[in-house]
Amino acid sequence: MKSRIINGFIEESVDNGVKFTMDDLARRLGISKRTLYEHFPSKVNILDSIIDMTLEEFDDQTRNIIENPKFTLVEKIRKAIVVMPKHNEFYDTRILEQLKRFYPEQWERVNRELYMWDDLKGLLEEGIRTGVIKDRNIDLLMKIIIEAMNTTFDRQFFLEHSISVTEAVETIVDMLLTGIIREK
Repeated sequence: MKSRIINGFIEESVDNGVKFTMDDLARRLGISKRTLYEHFPSKVNILDSIIDMTLEEFDDQTRNIIENPKFTLVEKIRKAIVVMPKHNEFYDTRILEQLKRFYPEQWERVNRELYMWDDLKGLLEEGIRTGVIKDRNIDLLMKIIIEAMNTTFDRQFFLEHSISVTEAVETIVDMLLTGIIREK
C-alpha cells in the first residue's frame, strides 16, 4: 500500500503540483483518508519518503557503476552522469520550484544532493590524474555537468520539442564528453 500511496502522490504532484491535500490524494487513490494516515502520518512524511527512496536509489546505482570492474573509467563517468532513479518525473522544474516555496526543508535537502555528486567528482579526478580527462578546474567541470543535467528537469521543454528525457540525457552527456565539433 505504501508504494501505491507514493505513486499516487507523485502522480498528483505531476498533474497538479505539490499544493494538494491529503483528501485529494485519498480521492485519487480511492481510499479513505484514515487508510492514508495509517501508512503515512503526514504529507511531508510521504514527501520525505520519496526523497529518501530516490536519493538512496541514485546512490546505489552510482555505487554499482563505480564498483563494476567491467567498465572503463570513461564508461563509469558516462554511466554515473546519466543515472536516473525511478520516479525521476517527480523532479520536474515546476515541482522543484513548488518544493522550494512550500517545503523549504525538503527543497534544501534535494538541492544539496543535486549538487553533491562526490562519486562523479572522484571519477573525474581519477580521469584527470590518469590523463583520460583534460586537466581542467574540477569544480567548474562539476558545475557544468550538474547544470547541464539539471536542464532535464524542464519537462515542458522536452514535451514542446518532442525530445524524450532519455534522448536529452544521452545527447547532453555525449556533448559534454566529446564536444560538438566534428572530427575531420
